[in-house]
Amino acid sequence: MNYTIHQLQIFLKVVQKLSITKASEELFMTQPAVSIQLKNLQDQFDIPLTEVIGRQLYVTDFGREIATIAQRIIEELENINYKTIQYKGILNGKLVISSASTGKYLIPYFLSGFLNKNSGIDLVLDVTNRSKVIESLKNNLIEFALVSQLPEKLNVEEESLVENKLYLIGNEKERMKNKSLIYREDGSATRMAMEKYFDDKKGKQRKQIELSTNEAVKQAVIAGLGYSIMPLIGLQNELLQKQLFILPAKNTPIVTQWRLIWLKGKKLSPIGKAFLDFVRSEKQTILKNNFDWYNQY
Repeated sequence: MNYTIHQLQIFLKVVQKLSITKASEELFMTQPAVSIQLKNLQDQFDIPLTEVIGRQLYVTDFGREIATIAQRIIEELENINYKTIQYKGILNGKLVISSASTGKYLIPYFLSGFLNKNSGIDLVLDVTNRSKVIESLKNNLIEFALVSQLPEKLNVEEESLVENKLYLIGNEKERMKNKSLIYREDGSATRMAMEKYFDDKKGKQRKQIELSTNEAVKQAVIAGLGYSIMPLIGLQNELLQKQLFILPAKNTPIVTQWRLIWLKGKKLSPIGKAFLDFVRSEKQTILKNNFDWYNQY
């Protein structure tokens, strides 16, 4: 057997595209060059890898098994390159993450130590609403997303970071019946949790105030405009300064999970792999050093 890594990479692209033309375009090669390399690989086997019926290219069952093995080989070679980079201590490039708005109180603590150790990495962090985060992930525009609720109809892998605790919050210790409920905008995970909570408890309620960010909701509650169910993670200072209070409410806190997620089957870049390794190894230390207060509630 004298097949090369280059031949395996070309074969995998042909399997993915089921077209020599499309494969050649993505590989920036001519069609004859792709065909020659595919033939050279086929010559190593007595059993066909592909077949053409009419003008359509098909991958045989044997070809699919070879493709699966080839995929593992390519991934292991990438791991070798990644380990080499690790041992050199050099990582250069861009890390692109999108976070749901409330995640801004969490994600910087997982990034600071990693970026301090890897000064050659440029960070692009988009803090936006959940719908835009999921859209960016779906379109493969980012490497990781930080969310508190998993997206529907999108296969992802995840690394849990910390519980997301949501409480009923007001600017006084007791709730006054004549005050409004303040909601986040449609698509927000906090909005979905709040709607479910009040629908389950009292039937559907009129959304008297709707605001687009958690920070806006927080300031509205401090000002006495009403009450809201809010994530604890962004309320530390306001609770300590007694600007806000956790109000007694049945079946609270509502608990979800803050998760770092990425598309299932996505090949993470060396920087992405290094960041994920860092998160997994340093998670408990980061939480203990920065979110120990969180366990008091």
